Amino acid sequence: MKIFDNTEIAFSLKSDSQLERAYFLFRMIQNEPMVKIGSAVTNFALKANLPIERLIRSTVFDHFCGGVTEDDCIPIIDNMYNNGKVHSVLDYSVEGKDEEASFDGALEKILRIITFCEEKKSIPFAVFKPSGFGRFALFQKISEEKELSIEEQDEWLRVVTRFNKVCKLAHEKDVPLLIDAEESWMQTAADDLIEDLMETYNKEKAIVFNTLQMYKHDRMEYLKGLHARAQEKDFYIGMKVVRGAYMEKERERAQEKGYPSPICKDKQATDDNYNEAILYMMEHPKMALFAGTHNEESSYMLMELAKQYGVKENDNRLWFGQLFGMSDHISYNLANQGYNVAKYLPFGPVKDVMPYLIRRAEENTSVAGQTSRELTLLKVERKRRKL
Repeated sequence: MKIFDNTEIAFSLKSDSQLERAYFLFRMIQNEPMVKIGSAVTNFALKANLPIERLIRSTVFDHFCGGVTEDDCIPIIDNMYNNGKVHSVLDYSVEGKDEEASFDGALEKILRIITFCEEKKSIPFAVFKPSGFGRFALFQKISEEKELSIEEQDEWLRVVTRFNKVCKLAHEKDVPLLIDAEESWMQTAADDLIEDLMETYNKEKAIVFNTLQMYKHDRMEYLKGLHARAQEKDFYIGMKVVRGAYMEKERERAQEKGYPSPICKDKQATDDNYNEAILYMMEHPKMALFAGTHNEESSYMLMELAKQYGVKENDNRLWFGQLFGMSDHISYNLANQGYNVAKYLPFGPVKDVMPYLIRRAEENTSVAGQTSRELTLLKVERKRRKL
């Protein structure tokens, strides 16, 4: 039996009722029209302040999120770490806020989480999104190499200062920091800023991590270019490698604006691109890899590469990551084999986290086989438990 088929280990932390809820949710998510209708109705109900938060909390929110606050997440973090050997990455998943006060609030939140990480072994990384610290449109304008007004120059300086503050504290506390990727039309500004921060804070080891979305066909070229610059300037590369989260939006915008799509031509090309990236990173010693993947084949491949390159299961330069509420068969079985595994654990007010949750549901319907694999494993475990 391949290790990811072991449902007893995969779902050992789920009670019978949690297992039944997961089965119910993935059956719903498998139905694409229902996801679209459900997303629209939920958005409308929340905007109209209809009393549906309790329903959301007891179903989709509690399955995919740790809670409303960091403190809500602690029992889940402790349970995963103490009973499943799986770490957590606290992800403040509030999206789409565009005011300076919101950016400063997000900064304070991440600074607190970094200190929290230092105290708890179960939380090995901190994480944030670039647009949590500055306006998306400002990142976009810089990426498009447009001239900034005096006010925008001051605004960008505040963004750079926020990034520097968290990276400085992460370096002082020895807490690696994952910086998420976003849409392609703002990513160049984020990449350039993060590279500058790697050069400053990654002299002894990788503290600052950027993110590569490998469904973009230019990412291998970017990684190789970054590696050449890192060798020249003598700094370590930290990289979270994922397939990507904005595929439909990317394709639609490219079509609408009449430029070539940045997305790989098909799923196989994306898989090949992903596997090429993790191979390249394992081949080069001054790199640390956080492999964010729900793909079994890529996970098996990475286990083989670790053996090939003499990287021990618990080597801090190699982590596997999955989202909370998904791919438990990968997370818990890898952890059971001694590998470093972390679950992304989103939290935040229900209303503010809904864009994240809707994207998760839509992503599950669009990724071929993802939901059906979850359902098959849940069925096997229900049968094993005689539910």
